[in-house]
Amino acid sequence: MAAADQIYHRLFSHPLMVEQLVRDFVPEAMAADLDFQGMERINSKAFSRAGVRREGDVIWRIPTGYGTDIYLYLMLEFQSQSDNWMAVRTLVYQGLLWQQIIAEKRLKPGELLPPLLLLVLYNGGPRWSAETDIAALIALPKGSPLAYWQPQARYHLLDMGGATGDDAARKDGLAALLVRLEQRHQPETLVPLIDAVIDWFRAHPDYDGLKRLFTELVANAIDGTGVPLAIPDDLKDMRTMLATLGKTWREEWTAEGLAKGRAEGLAEGLAEGRAEGLVEGRVEGRQEAQTDILVRQIERRFGPVPQDLRQRIDAADSATLDRWLDRILDAPTRDAVFEE
Repeated sequence: MAAADQIYHRLFSHPLMVEQLVRDFVPEAMAADLDFQGMERINSKAFSRAGVRREGDVIWRIPTGYGTDIYLYLMLEFQSQSDNWMAVRTLVYQGLLWQQIIAEKRLKPGELLPPLLLLVLYNGGPRWSAETDIAALIALPKGSPLAYWQPQARYHLLDMGGATGDDAARKDGLAALLVRLEQRHQPETLVPLIDAVIDWFRAHPDYDGLKRLFTELVANAIDGTGVPLAIPDDLKDMRTMLATLGKTWREEWTAEGLAKGRAEGLAEGLAEGRAEGLVEGRVEGRQEAQTDILVRQIERRFGPVPQDLRQRIDAADSATLDRWLDRILDAPTRDAVFEE
């Protein structure tokens, strides 16, 4: 399967994906009366901090209804965590892009610089925590007279993993489907999402290139569930495989956990040589198995389990662990699993 950054670069080289991304996730930009029919792809000449050209970024020129073009700068971030200095980087890229526009003589005599919209797409595991406004990174007290002379730069962030599945589910475009695919899933919860992808391309048969890219995205999402099976190359075959697997998936890992609990409990009880040891061993073994299964599934769907949450899981009784296990397949977020 292709790397995520390559897939994203190809996705957002397609004007339809860019249009739906802005419409669904940057709605305030639509007030500028954007003319997506007149979009033009711009060849970026910006450079990264290491002096290497940022091939992954995508830049579009979009005309507006009031006669001025805006430049949409899509920064595709496939790093493992948020970047505290991203606002500084966006300031640098703004200047480089404006310099490029000037050097290429894109401005007529007397014209002002075009407005920019920097959109950062991030799909790392931990949620993005960096400031999106450079003013928050400058060591000045509030109300300082020096604030007037400080540079201004901010970016719009789309944290793919942090966007709620419910918000994306209420939208029916490809950008929303992309966000939903970036959420963590179990095999059975991917089935209706694959159905939505199939339905979209059935209704829009002229987008074979995008369909191939979404087939790769779905394959990546399936691979992320840890399914130990060969993944088909066709969306319908993927859907069929997951639907078949989903019917028995919950029962299999539940039965496995209970069997482990019984075996561990019996072993501990026999080792103690007392009836109460047998009973206590069974209960403790079952709880250990429940805990082990719950932690493994939380990590698979939502990433590493924080220490305080692990302590809460370890301290829970069997009934509570059962309740959390019942929620793990359907909960949209980690917090939803543990709601009281």
